[in-house]
Amino acid sequence: MQEKDTEELEADLAAADDVRDYFAENAGELTKRTLAEHLALLLAEKKLTRSLVAERSGLDRTYAYHIFDGTKPHPSREKILAIALAMALTPDEAQHLLYYARQPRLYVRNVWDGIVYHALETHASVIETNALIAELHAGALLS
Repeated sequence: MQEKDTEELEADLAAADDVRDYFAENAGELTKRTLAEHLALLLAEKKLTRSLVAERSGLDRTYAYHIFDGTKPHPSREKILAIALAMALTPDEAQHLLYYARQPRLYVRNVWDGIVYHALETHASVIETNALIAELHAGALLS
């Protein structure tokens, strides 16, 4: 069971004389969750269905289901962010989702990333986000 926040773990690791001791003492705090497992937790927490999220994301339904069931464990960053928007995740929740998808965090100094970050903050839809990306000539669209 996790009880420490990330900052506490970082402080413990920085103070550790031996990294082996750190890992032994904090074994229960470390996550080994897959993307599919993390998505399942988010679906339950947000009281959403895969079907609704797939529809809102604009992704092909079958492809979205492959992401949710783990058949597609490392989808593109754009597809993960489309799912994050479809689930109305906060920017922090989306950053965690990107972590589990093994994709880079959103970096607000990048215009495209800044648009998506703002869309997450304001709970914009994928369609609204794509419209803003297109309007600002910021690059590829989501999904």
